[in-house]
Amino acid sequence: MNNREKLLALLQTRALEVREVTLSSGRISNYYIDCKRVTLTPEGGYLTAKIMLDMIKPDVSATGGLTLGADPIVSSIVVLSHLERRNLSGLIVRKEPKKHGTMSFIEGPILEKGAHIAVVEDVVTTGSSILRAIERIEAAGYVPVQALSILDRLEGGRQNLEGRGFKLESIFTKKDLKIE
Repeated sequence: MNNREKLLALLQTRALEVREVTLSSGRISNYYIDCKRVTLTPEGGYLTAKIMLDMIKPDVSATGGLTLGADPIVSSIVVLSHLERRNLSGLIVRKEPKKHGTMSFIEGPILEKGAHIAVVEDVVTTGSSILRAIERIEAAGYVPVQALSILDRLEGGRQNLEGRGFKLESIFTKKDLKIE
């Protein structure tokens, strides 16, 4: 099995639940996938980071995303990028600004203005989380140049991102999960 096949097998066996669930978007779905059950394991974290790092453009300085789904992805990519001598920094985007100190939405090293950022997410449904991360990264003076996800649920997120000028690059779509 290649890395993509291994990651899909982990998602199907450890993260996927076929049952009715209300998503954070408010939509009802017949399945739920909790990618953190995979991205927070050694093998799953590595596979996700390896696949996404290979997807990240050479001119990117950092990867970042909205807490909490993006946190393990960002951390794994940062560590692997060091081992592979790409040396990407990581940014964690808060849902609410810090209540003290800098009162910032962004955690991580200070990068030069205009730095190119690959924005990551675990699951994209409507795209609202990744768009919120993109907006906050732009407000910090950085330039989001990529939108990456583990899974595109094929429920409009890709189109919403395209409407903002971003092409969603996902490792998998709902079709790969082979559920009705």
